[in-house]
Amino acid sequence: MRHFYEAHYPEESEKLRFYLGNVKDIDSIRNAMNGVDYIFHAAALKQVPSCEFFPIEAVKTNVIGTENVLTAAIEAGVQRVVCLSTDKAAYPINAMGTSKAMMEKVIVAKSRTVSPDKTRIMCTRYGNVMYSRGSVLPLFVKQMNDGVALTVTDPNMTRFIMSLDEAVDLVAFAFEHGQSGDILVQKAAATTVDVLARAMMELFGYDKPYKIIGLRHGEKTYETLLTNEECSRAIDMGDFYRVPSDKRDLNYDNYQSIGSPRNGVTEFNSNNTQLLSVEETKEKLLSISEIRDALAAWNAK
Repeated sequence: MRHFYEAHYPEESEKLRFYLGNVKDIDSIRNAMNGVDYIFHAAALKQVPSCEFFPIEAVKTNVIGTENVLTAAIEAGVQRVVCLSTDKAAYPINAMGTSKAMMEKVIVAKSRTVSPDKTRIMCTRYGNVMYSRGSVLPLFVKQMNDGVALTVTDPNMTRFIMSLDEAVDLVAFAFEHGQSGDILVQKAAATTVDVLARAMMELFGYDKPYKIIGLRHGEKTYETLLTNEECSRAIDMGDFYRVPSDKRDLNYDNYQSIGSPRNGVTEFNSNNTQLLSVEETKEKLLSISEIRDALAAWNAK
């Protein structure tokens, strides 16, 4: 990354500092905190099957690593921390989602320990970022280039999909509008794996039938961005939902539950959101520069 920016963006590269460290080692994080105003915490183990086989590593990075980042940030007087979570943290069934759910609990709990005037801590939760490392789209492109059938886990499986720009928009929105302890969610569209595979094959003019390989370790058939319980207090902010944290402490006798009307939103998952058609999915795919580059290379063959 350092060499890339020095070669392609020399003026911007002078603004960047690179540190070799590990979120599992709080001392290495402390060394990078001097003079820092804002943190965007994206370090994670996020590959579902890998975390199923090595769950303790997921805990060390996703849970303890986040605790270390937040502790060091508060010590250094960092003004604002935005942490990146995942839809798999809502109703988690796998090690990755469970570790991310615990990460969210750490974020909310940590936000209670420091004045938001000193350090404000919030969290974003989103679905699959298209063409991110380890995602299915680079695999589909490789399989087509290799001339083999695309592999599909379950054609009826649904997934939220968003571009990298949309993911950045969510992080920027959280940074600008989030309150300490908030979880912020974008109103994302979804698609079935069948539609995604067919859209890719139609774009590339690839006519081999895809191959169904079945669910991998720890996979869900659909994902959830907001649980039913969170929906009861979610605040609609246009293209986003904001879920404020519960500000009560452990002295529950000091509080009286008077109840409040629901906002009309129920569980927000990849089955009940807008499901894209093949044509809509193709349009979304073409918004991704890596897809356009892969398609240009394919057509040039």
